[in-house]
Amino acid sequence: MKLLIIILLCVGIIMSVRARQKMMMWRSPHVSGTLSKAITQLVGTAGGIYLSLELLLTFLGVPENIWNPTSLYYFKPLAVLSLFIAILQPYGEKILANIQKRRGSNALK
Repeated sequence: MKLLIIILLCVGIIMSVRARQKMMMWRSPHVSGTLSKAITQLVGTAGGIYLSLELLLTFLGVPENIWNPTSLYYFKPLAVLSLFIAILQPYGEKILANIQKRRGSNALK
């Protein structure tokens, strides 16, 4: 099970970094280092999500042993969830852009 999670995370990270690279390619002229920018963006997004979720759960008073177990997993489940959300983020942006584009074209008719 742990191996499957590791493989899924690695594949997800690779796909997300490629999607972020393509998005950055259209934003500005070709600049070397788009891979490093995409990785930095992915890690920064995942880190922000992780901190937000941890603060939210602490604020709500959820016991820490529920969302941050010490010996059950090799990875922290909250960190894996944050990374998963960050991996899906560029695809969510594409879906929202397509929805907005459709609404805009329907409003013109």
